[in-house]
Amino acid sequence: MTMTETIASRLPNPQQLVPELGAIGGAMFKAVGNGAIPQATISLVQLRAGQLVGSTYLTVLHTGNLRRAGESDERVTAVASWRDAPYFTGAERAALALVEAVLTPNPDGERVPDELYAEASAHYDDKALATLAMAIGQVGFFTALALIGKPLPGVAPAEQWRAAE
Repeated sequence: MTMTETIASRLPNPQQLVPELGAIGGAMFKAVGNGAIPQATISLVQLRAGQLVGSTYLTVLHTGNLRRAGESDERVTAVASWRDAPYFTGAERAALALVEAVLTPNPDGERVPDELYAEASAHYDDKALATLAMAIGQVGFFTALALIGKPLPGVAPAEQWRAAE
């Protein structure tokens, strides 16, 4: 594809195809936004998830969300290399380690070992850990649509999907 060709998503808007998606997505956003985890942490985790699954759409979406929320460029760009970046709190580091553990296969054993769970639980209570798991699951739920349907990154939601035929 050349730069002069029109770029379009592979699928039309999934919500037009499966109207129930709106209710499911809304319920997920409500559950994740319950206040148990700071929104900045959720967005950092979801940005890292987008990077890990190799989705430009999700990476651009969550980068934009963080920037609109006032996060510094240093924090946003350092998510990909968070382990050696000085910009994250201990709680944010535990959350980033969890998303990496959940989304990265571990041929040597359990993805979320007891040590990582203990580190995360030192920063988060049970409700917050469940919320963090749902935030990771939320981006996971939309990953398949992002990778298969390829919505256009960085444009208004109404323009992300080609029109239904």
